[in-house]
Amino acid sequence: MSESNDDIDCYLAAERNPHREPRVRITGLMVQYYHVCKRELWFMSRGLDIDRETTNIQRGNYVDENSYDSRRRSYRINGRIQLDLLDSGDVMEVKVSSALENPARMQLLYYLWYLDEVLDIEKDGVLAYPKERKREDVELDEEARAEVEDTVRGIIKVVERDAPPALEKKPYCDACLYQNICWV
Repeated sequence: MSESNDDIDCYLAAERNPHREPRVRITGLMVQYYHVCKRELWFMSRGLDIDRETTNIQRGNYVDENSYDSRRRSYRINGRIQLDLLDSGDVMEVKVSSALENPARMQLLYYLWYLDEVLDIEKDGVLAYPKERKREDVELDEEARAEVEDTVRGIIKVVERDAPPALEKKPYCDACLYQNICWV
């Protein structure tokens, strides 16, 4: 068995067993950060969290809390996976903007994968951008499953590093709440 498959097998074995601690406790936000900026993920994994009171974060929280609120319920799994289920049974992820669509899609796919692999619950997903009046159905097919497993392997590698990944200028660095750590 390759080291990569071993990482997934070990992660899943720990998640399925309440008496076993996984090497890394992966959250949906970590999946999103992995696809936005691995350096941001590394900082967050070390407890260097951003200011949750900024305007952008507050706006995102407001949109999330006030969109589809009568048609969805929130659930917390294993103390760190927080997802919303629509009345239809689909898992929903709500975002302010589609500017970072792939990271949001991967976060939702991680939830679907986690439900299937850890809890043996098959669900489909809906990615919603209420301000843009845009919705996308998301399904965990074999290609998506492979993407999620690559992401889980990647997150484990980033988080277990002794130092943050190299600095890499990206188009959204100027809006990032970690910019003072990276660029000063």
